[in-house]
Amino acid sequence: MSLRFREKIQAVPRCSELTETKIHVAAGILIDSVGRLLITDRSRAKSMRGFWEFPGGKLASGESAEDALRRELAEELEIEIVSFEYFCSLGHDYPGMRVAIDFFLVRQWQGTPSGIEGQALQWLRPSEFSPGLLLPADAPLLDLLQNL
Repeated sequence: MSLRFREKIQAVPRCSELTETKIHVAAGILIDSVGRLLITDRSRAKSMRGFWEFPGGKLASGESAEDALRRELAEELEIEIVSFEYFCSLGHDYPGMRVAIDFFLVRQWQGTPSGIEGQALQWLRPSEFSPGLLLPADAPLLDLLQNL
């Protein structure tokens, strides 16, 4: 796993990584007025069903992480982001696939988040997350989010 925190670090890929599928994702950590974080379930996803995740999705070709975040949250939650800030980037290796996720803190948005793709939504304080709830790629965030 690799970790970037509020700065950009590039690493030279290992030879084994050259044959893996690489996916770049932007995800939003929505924080409400009482400090709860929004997560969505993956019950309708093709993979990793049963886990929860921070909402977001894959970057389209040539798309920036910031633009992907705006697009994905509009598509998944029917909200428009008013302001956000870069938080950190995590990398995670799944069998045959490497995922790089740029996480953004989102404290202001227009609209009420709703699971328009059929996904359930849940607001939790960082201390309320149970082990194994989040996708393995998202789980390392919990320690970083305790002091928000």
